[in-house]
Amino acid sequence: MYEYLTEELGRRFETVAVLKEQEGKRIVRVRHKETRTEYALLSLQASGELGECYRRLLPVSHPNLPQIYEVAEKEDRLLVLEEYIKGDSAADMLRESAFTPAEVRRIALDVCQALIVLHERGIVHRDVKPENLVLRGDRTILLDLDASRVRKEEQASDTMILGTIGYAAPEQYGISQSDGRADIYALGVTMNQMLTGEHPSVRLAGGRFGRIISRCTMIDPNLRFPDARSLMEVLA
Repeated sequence: MYEYLTEELGRRFETVAVLKEQEGKRIVRVRHKETRTEYALLSLQASGELGECYRRLLPVSHPNLPQIYEVAEKEDRLLVLEEYIKGDSAADMLRESAFTPAEVRRIALDVCQALIVLHERGIVHRDVKPENLVLRGDRTILLDLDASRVRKEEQASDTMILGTIGYAAPEQYGISQSDGRADIYALGVTMNQMLTGEHPSVRLAGGRFGRIISRCTMIDPNLRFPDARSLMEVLA
């Protein structure tokens, strides 16, 4: 399947631009030769667990997640063809100015919608942060499943320690197995960054948002919002 998909992609698509290239990861913007539609082609050095995350999303079409079209694996290589999302990241916009509470609320509600889809399929994103939120019009899209994993009830901790320092929940460092509450933690940090430009441990947002963020980022996952729907209800 991997060789077949590689050959098919070479036949059907042309390279437009290399979007990112680093050790073990290459993202290329490609264009279908006939339809002229553009896609993102991801070539990753990854475990089978990440491939399983992408395969679980193949049937999914959701406005707050990129559409996954094809997935192929060979040993430790993963090839993914997905929707090309054009827009500014929240991180890019944050360099100009902080977001208003109304903007943060709208973005957080969209991210919660995306997390509900992932968590219902047993997927923990594990890398929610401003860099992975693309704003396109009035819609926010959660990108980059590279750190994602499938939750396994029988495991005591995550197999691999992945995530971004400052956003990753404590349990992602081997304390226990991460679940959807790790993404709630990261979203809490993200909301605080968008409001204040700081980590909540340095400067917590004030008022109602501060209380919500404080609960999102509790060290004990049992003290956080139990799921994205619960967080949505408070934000709504």
